[in-house]
Amino acid sequence: MLTHHVLFWLKADMTIDQKVAFKQSLEALKRVETANSVFIGTPAPIERAVVDSSYTFSLTVIFDDLAGHNVYQTHPLHLAFLDSFRMYFEKIVIYDAE
Repeated sequence: MLTHHVLFWLKADMTIDQKVAFKQSLEALKRVETANSVFIGTPAPIERAVVDSSYTFSLTVIFDDLAGHNVYQTHPLHLAFLDSFRMYFEKIVIYDAE
């Protein structure tokens, strides 16, 4: 199993409509055939010193293996997401784990 976890910090000047479109594009990633599970979220209202809630959106995708992850990386839905929204990323951090 491989877990792909992405944290997005979006630019502050994004409109509500742009954020809605961003989330819808994340939801479309659920249709990538090698993605077993896809979880999309925003920071939970938890205030602890060890919790970083400064990000805007979180994406977690579970794959069977690295081969499935590699299919995802070049999948047309993933590439369309990047083409449409990369300009709105202030910062992005990715954690991949086996």
